[in-house]
Parts: sequence; structure tokens; C-alpha cells
Amino acid sequence: MRYRYLRFPEGKAKAVTLSYDDGCAEDVRFAETITKYGLKCTFNLNSIALRSKNLSDETVKELILNNGHEVAVHGALHRANGLISSADGIKDVLDCRLELESRFGMIIRGMAYPDTGITKFHNGTTYEIVKGYLTDLGIAYSRTLGGDNNLFQLPTDWHAWMPTCRHGNPETLKYIDEFLKINLEPWVYSAARQPRLFYMWGHSYEFEREKNWELLDEICQKLSGHDEIWYATNIEIYDYVEAYNSLQFSADGTIVYNPTAITVWFDVDGVIYSVRSGETLKI
Repeated sequence: MRYRYLRFPEGKAKAVTLSYDDGCAEDVRFAETITKYGLKCTFNLNSIALRSKNLSDETVKELILNNGHEVAVHGALHRANGLISSADGIKDVLDCRLELESRFGMIIRGMAYPDTGITKFHNGTTYEIVKGYLTDLGIAYSRTLGGDNNLFQLPTDWHAWMPTCRHGNPETLKYIDEFLKINLEPWVYSAARQPRLFYMWGHSYEFEREKNWELLDEICQKLSGHDEIWYATNIEIYDYVEAYNSLQFSADGTIVYNPTAITVWFDVDGVIYSVRSGETLKI
């Protein structure tokens, strides 16, 4: 039996994504900086009532959407899903999604949990309840927090997507160095060639509050410009991984059919293959 691993577009084994919350005024400088370096970010926005003085719709379109970044749900009133009733949670998520889709004329399927998210629970709410109504509301994934780590793994549960770290974590630069040093060439021991993801999150106002915008530049300089890395938004990673998981293989693993709309890349015992939309490929 052969080992088979997902590879990102063009056969790349690593990906980097960012996720920043609340639609702060500082998102303008943040978006300009990461765009300059070629990084991709998901900006998690609340309702216009909370962000109108900070980030206009025109700015979101110009600096975020027009530069290939993503807009995602962050709760209309920024209420922690684990601490409110399911009815209140449904309303907060749905109101936010409806408003963002109306304002920006697009389908929005991503989310980051507001406040304490799914780290605390009250009022009869459980993670299973939250995940259930998010799924029903068409939310494909939601980012959580509180578990910074250097595993660089893809999520096994999209509604409990744990990022690598917050940018303010003292270990962030060390984590980046570890991520960059990982070698996933074909000759590497087969059971260690799974794809890796570096996922950083935070709030852009933290750079202004701490007066350390130079940290953002240092992070971007370290992460950018690597040929072996795919720079993507959260939803792009979700859609790509789901496309890979939708591939259909023959029982002996020598034939693959791609029923999805995108080209998918994968590694079989160190050999990189790509299978186009609708294609059947002999391995």
C-alpha cells in the first residue's frame, strides 16, 4: 500500500494563511502591508453598526476584496457563540452573513468565533449545538483560539479550526523559522510528508497599541517569497482540501477521478501528480 498526501496548487507542500478580526481602522495599514508582501488574509467583520467608524465598505472593497483577500463572518454584535443561547447565536451569525453578503455582493461562507467563541459554554449551549447551526447556516469553517502550537496541521474539524498562533505570541517568530525549515522533499521519510500550514491570527489594532508595526514587517519578510509555499485565504484552503478529499480512487489506488471544479495535486510515494476537473488519471 502506498502513502498518498495532499499537495497544494502546483504541488506545493506548505501553505500560509492569516486571519484578522473586527474590521479595525488599522486594517488599512495592515492590508496594505501584507498585500505588498504577497500574503493572503481573511478579514472577519462584524455588522456595519460596529465597524462604520473604522472601515468603510469602499475601503473593504478596495484594499481587501480587490487584492484577493477574504471577508468572513465575525458575528453581527460580536457575541461569543458558546455563551449565548442557540437562538441568539443563530441570529448573530445569520444577521452578520446576510449583511456582509448584501454589502459586498458575494457569497460568504467563512467565520471566526467572536470573543471567547467555543472555549467557554453557558446557557445550555454546547459545541455540538454551535457546529450544528453553523452548518445549517452555510458556514463552512470557523476559526477558534486558545491553542497555539507548532504542529502546522490542517484541521480535522473545520468548525474548530485552531490556528498556529496569534502574532503577539512570543514564540511566533520561532514557529515561523521551524515552519520554514521543514523539508518535505520526495526523499523524506514517507510517513512525515503530510502537508503543513502556518496560520496566524490577531487584530491589526494590536500593532498600533503596542507600537510594533515593525513586527508585522519582520513576519511578512520571513514568510513571503518562498516558491514552496502557497499563500491563500482561509476559504481557499478549505475549498482546496475539500476538493482533495472528494477525489475518487480505485480500490487498488491506481486510478483517480476528480469530480470537482478545480485541479488537485497530490503526492504518491514521493511522485507528484495533478488531476484536472473531470479527469480520470492512471497513477
